[in-house]
Amino acid sequence: MGFFRSMDISASALTAERFRLDVIAENIANMNTTRTAEGGPYRRKTVSFEQIQKPFSEYLDTSFRGNGVRVSAVHEDPSPFKLVYDPNHPDANEEGYVEMPNVDIVTEMIDMISASRAYEANVTALNAYKNIAMRALEIGK
Repeated sequence: MGFFRSMDISASALTAERFRLDVIAENIANMNTTRTAEGGPYRRKTVSFEQIQKPFSEYLDTSFRGNGVRVSAVHEDPSPFKLVYDPNHPDANEEGYVEMPNVDIVTEMIDMISASRAYEANVTALNAYKNIAMRALEIGK
């Protein structure tokens, strides 16, 4: 029973990191969006994770191995927008400045590398669980 819970923990982390990669891709895709449905430029989004809480009764179970992780919230980055001088842009103000999204490509790439490394680490853990199961099945031969 504990073995499958270990796989569930890695699977929950894979799901969470995939969602984080989706949000990073959305940020990169909208890094030049100056007009959104809410009005104003696109605001960068970040993802928060939390531990999946299990009932106390499961802590008494000897096969209990952990809780896993899930996305708790998607937050908008409150940092100010960048001002770019472009008087010909349709969203330029009276002085000719355009408010651009607060998305920085370097920050997004660093976050993407971090998320992909975490994803790879969880795939490696999942493969290790699978190899352990296969070797356990070979013991009986």
